[in-house]
Amino acid sequence: MTQVPKPREVFIQGVTLEGRTFRPSDWAERLAGAMSCFRPGGAKAGIGAHIGYSPYCVPRVINGIKCVIVNEELKSVEPMAWDFVMNFARDNHLQVAEACLLPERGER
Repeated sequence: MTQVPKPREVFIQGVTLEGRTFRPSDWAERLAGAMSCFRPGGAKAGIGAHIGYSPYCVPRVINGIKCVIVNEELKSVEPMAWDFVMNFARDNHLQVAEACLLPERGER
């Protein structure tokens, strides 16, 4: 039985390559909000369909630094959306890291 590797996660950090905090302060929520329609099974219609973030692109604060966690699966769902977030990071000189987000205590 072959185990399928878990898609990697890319962390776009709200710190520039020069070490400055990226502004505006709500950049992570804005970026993740722009990607909210990219979901497993496609965009949903109806009341409340716009509320919430895509599981492929979520904002988080990690060690006091705003980040956007982008799941590589976004690339297969919509390659242009993947390119958009990665170009956003590059164009704004943001630090990017590959990592694995560990579950919170008590989560499984």
